[in-house]
Amino acid sequence: MVRERNVAMCAILTVITFGIYGIYWFVCMTDEALGLSQERGADGILAFIFNFITLGLYGWYWAYKMGERLEIAGQRNNIPYVSGDNGALYLILNVLGLSLVTYILIQMELNKFSGRGVRQF
Repeated sequence: MVRERNVAMCAILTVITFGIYGIYWFVCMTDEALGLSQERGADGILAFIFNFITLGLYGWYWAYKMGERLEIAGQRNNIPYVSGDNGALYLILNVLGLSLVTYILIQMELNKFSGRGVRQF
C-alpha cells in the first residue's frame, strides 16, 4: 500500500531538518512510484546516490521520470483523476531550484493511491 503523507508536515520537516527528511521523502516517493508503475529503474536509495554523485543533475531526470511513472501508475490502477504526465513541469521546477515544490506535487499525486487497495509489486 502507498502510505498517505501529510504534505505540509513533510515540507516543514524537510525545512527544519535542513533537507535530511527530504532525503528520506525522496527515497520513499521513488520506491512507491516504481512499485505503482511496475517499471524498472533505480530504487530510492540508488536514485539518491546517483543524484548525489551527479551534484543534482540526476534529480532533473528523476523529476521528469516521476511524472511519467505517476501517469503510468494511474492508468495501471484505473485511477482516472491522476493528473496527466507532469514530467515537464517537475523538470522545470527542479531546474529553477524549486525541488521542494516538486516533492509536494509528487506526494499529492501519490496520496491519490493511498487507501484504495492499490498494491505495489
